[in-house]
Order: sequence, then C-alpha cells, then structure tokens
Amino acid sequence: MINSELDTTDIEILKLLQRDASLTNKEISFKLHKSIATIHERVKRLKEQGYIQRVVAILNRKKINRSLIAFSQVLLNDHTADTLNTFEQEVIKFDEVMECFQMTGTFDFILRIATSDMEAYHSFYRNKLATLPNITTVQSFFVLSETKSDTAYPL
Repeated sequence: MINSELDTTDIEILKLLQRDASLTNKEISFKLHKSIATIHERVKRLKEQGYIQRVVAILNRKKINRSLIAFSQVLLNDHTADTLNTFEQEVIKFDEVMECFQMTGTFDFILRIATSDMEAYHSFYRNKLATLPNITTVQSFFVLSETKSDTAYPL
C-alpha cells in the first residue's frame, strides 16, 4: 500500500515521471488536467519528501560498451559490523558495480556488475573484487538474455 500522504494526483505524477522523467510540469499538467503551478508544487514536495530520489537518464548499455552483465554472490568470512561496512564501502567504489545488496541466505551480498566483455569481467574480478579483504567465495552468473528490465514500481 502506498503512503497515505499521497493522493491520486501525487500517485499519477509519480507514475508519469517513472516512465518519462523528462516530462515538463506543463506536459504533466496537461495530462492530469491540473494547473502548471499545482504540478510544480507537488513535484517539488515529492522531491523534498524523498519520494523522488533523483532524476536520471537510462542509457542503452550495449551502445556504451557495457554489454556483459554478471550477478555475483559474495560470501564473507566473518559478519562483524566492521567487516560488512568495509566491504560495502570498498565495493561501491568500483565503476563496474551497478548495484550492491546485502542478502539473507547462503551469501552475504549480491552485486550486479556491468562490463564490456568476459575479459573485462575477468580483469575486474582479479584486480578489484578479489583484492578486497574477508571474501571467502564469489559465485557469478552471466546474463544470456534480458526479457524484462523495468525501473518503474507499480503504484
């Protein structure tokens, strides 16, 4: 359930901006039959309240030479707060790491890694990831095809 602070207009604004963040306040106001000033104030409030964290352009990874995607599961040798924090602080510095999630289950973290090809992944693994302390196991899975990739949450 969506936060009760949001009314249907707020939700519609969020839906529209998730699909196309380049929409102007004028375009949104036309689609929602609201004034430009109303839309401007609502978008500003949604940003201030943290519903809209940032506005980005989603690039075609193949056109920018990041066509190999790997999901790497990482197991650390201990689970102290210091070890977990150190791993997180270091792994997020790597340009190849697109996402890092701490997980429940057998592995401690899962990383989404984007490189140009297998040779670039191998270099990343040997020269960056494997140099981090306290790693026991890394198990990687490579994407063969992408059926769905969405950034919009259902509201």
